[in-house]
Amino acid sequence: MFTTEDIVKLRKRTNCGMMDCKKALEACNGDIDKATEWLREKGMAKAAKKADRIAAEGLVSSYIHMGGKIGVLLEVNCETDFASKSEKFVQLCKDIAMHIAAVNPTYVRREEVAAEAVEHEKEVLKAQALNEGKPANIVERMIEGRLKKFYEEVCLMEQPFVKNPDQTITDLINDAVLTIGEKITVRRFVRYEMGEGLEKRNDNFAEEVMSQANGNA
Repeated sequence: MFTTEDIVKLRKRTNCGMMDCKKALEACNGDIDKATEWLREKGMAKAAKKADRIAAEGLVSSYIHMGGKIGVLLEVNCETDFASKSEKFVQLCKDIAMHIAAVNPTYVRREEVAAEAVEHEKEVLKAQALNEGKPANIVERMIEGRLKKFYEEVCLMEQPFVKNPDQTITDLINDAVLTIGEKITVRRFVRYEMGEGLEKRNDNFAEEVMSQANGNA
């Protein structure tokens, strides 16, 4: 049904343990793509089970773009000091910090977005939909769809990962939870861009970071 090579291939794709990869392939009749999703779903389930556990250890990670044009400080928490020193956790922190440098989210998660900002966005989206001549009875549904896009633009956890747009930052973290076996949360971040707020020539440093990230994928 599947070979050892399939297990190794799935492990390289997901960074999950050999036994977990074997179980996934058994559950999915050897289909590697389905097994990848199976492991991702298991990661989400594990993450949900660990949601009430205390994650007070972790790392403050940093990313400085070449030449010092953009800098990010990021705090990611886990449950034990041992896990925080693992290669998987350290790499996760580096990847998220690079993503923040490239994509420039405003919040960690949608719950942090002020209610006033959400209401303002809804009003803007409603006006846009009506100006497009959309029937009033479907405007509300359109607003919900476009509001989801708004959250993807401003909330780190809902953004497609810059090095692999097929997964979100939430997926990336859930994959790490599956491997490390602990609750992992992004607590906070700050992003600095040289000269931000000052009048200067228009250098798109974020595009440079994204290009570098994709080149290192």
